[in-house]
Amino acid sequence: MFAVCRADELAPGESTRFVADVPIAVFNADGVFYAVDDTCTHQDASLSAGFLEGCFVECPLHAAFFDLRSGAPTGPPAKRALRTHQVLVEGGTVYVQLTPREVELPLEAEGAA
Repeated sequence: MFAVCRADELAPGESTRFVADVPIAVFNADGVFYAVDDTCTHQDASLSAGFLEGCFVECPLHAAFFDLRSGAPTGPPAKRALRTHQVLVEGGTVYVQLTPREVELPLEAEGAA
């Protein structure tokens, strides 16, 4: 488990990035913290630099949207889900427990290329 930051250091609507086995983005979506792999599955862009709308993040490169709760893309150009991670806030600190990399991520829709 990784200690990322103090909860009061990450205001609602903001994100931060740290590097574990891959870069990880942590978002504060109206007081609820989410963590996902930081790299867009469509093309190599940092999602922590993206635009947060509720519990969705928009990739700054090609406007792919991802649901931070599930990692699922909402439509093209991204077709593969992000790996999501468990977030725990304890004692005012935000912790992230990484999901194993071996977890198979679903395609957005059957037959997506």
